[in-house]
Amino acid sequence: YCSDECLKEHKSQHEQACKKRAAELRDELLFKQPESRHDGDCPICMVPLPLNPTKSVVQTCCSKVICNGCDRANQVREAEKRIDHSCPFCRKPTAFAEEVRVKYMMKRIKANDPFAMTQWGRDQYVKGDYSVAFELYTKAAELGNVKAHYRLAVLYDEGHGVEKDRGKEIYHLEEAAIGGHPNARRNL
Repeated sequence: YCSDECLKEHKSQHEQACKKRAAELRDELLFKQPESRHDGDCPICMVPLPLNPTKSVVQTCCSKVICNGCDRANQVREAEKRIDHSCPFCRKPTAFAEEVRVKYMMKRIKANDPFAMTQWGRDQYVKGDYSVAFELYTKAAELGNVKAHYRLAVLYDEGHGVEKDRGKEIYHLEEAAIGGHPNARRNL
C-alpha cells in the first residue's frame, strides 16, 4: 500500500488488484516451460530420464530411477566380475523376491520417501485399495512429489476412494503441471 491512509480509503480496490495479480502470477507459473522434467535425471550419468518409463528401471532398495544405459552397464560389470546382482546406485543386493521388494519399499515409506509413497500408492490403486492410495498420494504430494499430485487429480476425477471434486482435481493438475508433468499439462 502507498500509505496507511491509502490502505484505509482504498482497501477494496487494493484487494481486487492483489487478487488479480496473484491470478496472473499463477498463470505465469502454470504456462511457463518447466525448468526440468518431473522425473529428473539419472542419478548415475546425470542424463535426463526418458519420457517412456520402459526405458528406465526403478530400484526398490533406494527408490532411485536409473536409465537403462546405466542399468545395462551395471549388468555388464557384474557379469565380468562374476558378482551377484546389486543396485547400481546404493549397491544393495537386487530384490527379486516380492517380500524383499515390499520390505525395501516399506523401509523407504517409513523414511518419508515421496517416490516410494507414490509407487506403493500406485500398487494399492491397481489392487483397488483407493483409500490407502489416497493417503499415500496425499503425503507424497505434501512432500512435493509431482507424480503424486497427478495421481490425486486422477482420484478426484474418477471418484475412487474420494468424492469427485473438480476443484481439487484442477488444483492437483495445476501443481503437477507446474512441476513439469506432461500428462497434467495436457489434461489442463
